[in-house]
Amino acid sequence: MKKILFIDRDGTIIAEPGDEQVDSLEKLSFIPGVISALASVCRELEYDLVLVTNQDGLGTGSFPEETFWPAHNKMLNTLEGEGIRFSEILIDKTFPSDMAETRKPRTGMVRHYIRGEYDLENSFVIGDRVTDIEFAENIGCKAIWFNNELSDRAVLSTTNWNAIYRYLKERPRTARRHRKTNETEIDIYLNLDGTGKREINTGIGFFDHMLDQVSKHSGIDLIINAKGDLHTDEHHTIEDVGITFGEAINEALGYKKGISRYGFLLPMDDSLAQIAIDFGGRPWLVWEASFTREMIGNMPSEMFFHFFKSFSDGARCNLNIKASGENEHHKAESVFKALGKALQMAVKRDNTGSIPSTKGSL
Repeated sequence: MKKILFIDRDGTIIAEPGDEQVDSLEKLSFIPGVISALASVCRELEYDLVLVTNQDGLGTGSFPEETFWPAHNKMLNTLEGEGIRFSEILIDKTFPSDMAETRKPRTGMVRHYIRGEYDLENSFVIGDRVTDIEFAENIGCKAIWFNNELSDRAVLSTTNWNAIYRYLKERPRTARRHRKTNETEIDIYLNLDGTGKREINTGIGFFDHMLDQVSKHSGIDLIINAKGDLHTDEHHTIEDVGITFGEAINEALGYKKGISRYGFLLPMDDSLAQIAIDFGGRPWLVWEASFTREMIGNMPSEMFFHFFKSFSDGARCNLNIKASGENEHHKAESVFKALGKALQMAVKRDNTGSIPSTKGSL
């Protein structure tokens, strides 16, 4: 889902003069650092920018509109010249005394975002007034207060645009997925930028042990709670965990800006697992691993293939897996560990901020 930066204009992007009227080009002045910071956000991060302001620059209405719009358009043209484009520009032209539903902190101007398919929980309102904080709360976003006074209602209070950019860039990539069918109910939370903390409960002990290896060796924080029809067999639970885990990875990666994309070779005693992964947006699995034991622990060995196929479908990734060895437990564990290391390599940020494809999208 798309994440949004709802940005106030006056006092946040452009300096607000003493009379609060940007009614001439001479009064147009950008906040220091805003252009370079927003250019970096647009180039490297995955937010749509939406301009939302109560102030059309007319204040009490004593100025005709044509005195303001040249400055507003000059601002937009300057920002666009640096690669900064707003997906929508929302300006409320009612007077403060009107207290219209469209006037911040009311949500009339952004009602279509509230009702749409947007990740508002991980979106932000950036503004310099207390009403911007209230606006963020009303639409279910977090607030960045462009003010040096601290506020426990804002996740960040600063007038340094570079600090805002760093904060947004360093936020962990997380996802939460829920899948419920007549056969299973799966809840998964993960953090790609974690430390390998994990809490895994599927009701299948050996499967829990394998997923534990994935989290540990990838550094991905992972919480999985699964309830399935184990009285029937293990198939549905393992399959749906694979699908949901893959979907959560795909969601957390977002547009995949600045990731390494590819990733592994891992020995374990007598066994050798080779996993090549590509988050190129096309699911595909090549599986060259055979097991002679029907069960390893309480997990059917035929379900290893099925898990990785389900994961590949959910994550929209290409997996090429080979495994050899004598000990069946070691062979299986080396494959799951190798998946962890492959994930660690592939989701790592490479600091380019670019899509790792000549197509321009994945």
